[in-house]
Amino acid sequence: MSSKLIHSQMPFFSNMVVDAVLSLDQNDLDESLIGVKKVPGGGMQDSQLIKGVAFKKTFAYAGFEQQPKSFKDPKILCLNVELELKAEKDNAEIRVNEVSEYQAIVDAEWTIIYRKLEAIVATGAKVVLSKLPIGDLATQYFADRDIFCAGRVAGDDLKRVVQAVGGSIQSTTSDIEPHHLGKCGKFEERQIGGDRFNVFEDCPEAKTCTMILRGGAEQFIAEVERSLHDSIMIVKRAIKNNSVVAGGGACEMEISKYLRTYSRTIMGKQQLIIGAVAKALEVIPRQICDNAGLDATDLLNKLRMRHAQGDTWAGVDVDAEAVADNMKRFVWEPALVKTNALSSAVEAACLILSIDETVRNPQSEAQQAGPPAPRGAAQRALRGRPGRR
Repeated sequence: MSSKLIHSQMPFFSNMVVDAVLSLDQNDLDESLIGVKKVPGGGMQDSQLIKGVAFKKTFAYAGFEQQPKSFKDPKILCLNVELELKAEKDNAEIRVNEVSEYQAIVDAEWTIIYRKLEAIVATGAKVVLSKLPIGDLATQYFADRDIFCAGRVAGDDLKRVVQAVGGSIQSTTSDIEPHHLGKCGKFEERQIGGDRFNVFEDCPEAKTCTMILRGGAEQFIAEVERSLHDSIMIVKRAIKNNSVVAGGGACEMEISKYLRTYSRTIMGKQQLIIGAVAKALEVIPRQICDNAGLDATDLLNKLRMRHAQGDTWAGVDVDAEAVADNMKRFVWEPALVKTNALSSAVEAACLILSIDETVRNPQSEAQQAGPPAPRGAAQRALRGRPGRR
């Protein structure tokens, strides 16, 4: 959230991120169920969180504009079925002896698709979504019966719809039971910026949400998305592991103080190793000071003094350019992140120290000469110089 782009709207986006993570299944916390849609135009404050699903209007055939665009408490049917008349593929060959036989084949194709459409209408669904195309015939058929349909819905969006409204994705139109259908409190097609979105709200089974980000340019929105993704992962980690420590280098300085004190109680080379680890941990607050343009030497001396006095959570306060209690300032980090970072750093150091010899190939380090010149090239070059005879 400290990004230069969204820093001015930090409270707005902080609430949005927390609400988005809390809307997920708290046992799973699958961040892929948080949909992010980018709509250029408007300001950052025009961004919104929909506790449900929203996806951009898909390609539609003639008759789509005649369909109703808003429902209250509709039944929703999600399909993986193609509702379109298509020409035969794979070099299909049909031999007929009479014109009536050809007509029977054509009628059979129409009968099949009409049976599918009648089966869908019989379920009572008012919103029909499909991963595969829904052709012009089916679109007009649904429009005549006040049913909304959308084909070529992205797989991720359809999965999130099922998570929100309930039901399941059907691969056939036969034997569709009432428990296969989902429902939501409100469905509408809404204009957001220059795009039209299909929005499902007040979903009883809502375990997903959608963040619609607005901004002046696509690059700007992409930067906002990256910042929000980092924030979502931090909130998710904090919920899964509710143990936190103060940030701003406070945790590293406290560990460094403990290791320095402990190293004085032992003898031998181990004392030097533990002292080196304690010194290395001070790199974190020093780097924070350097990034903020602060006097690292002065602040590190103050940090050592505060921690020696027993101020466990004293860390770098970038805003005040001083040392402060970061636990009271709500500068927190999940303890699991710190544990993983420290264990990874120690393992990497041990791995490097375990290497007692390296093999070098001097030949490969030498500059690679080009291919040898052909015979007589030097003489020809000299002859071509001006002023030589």
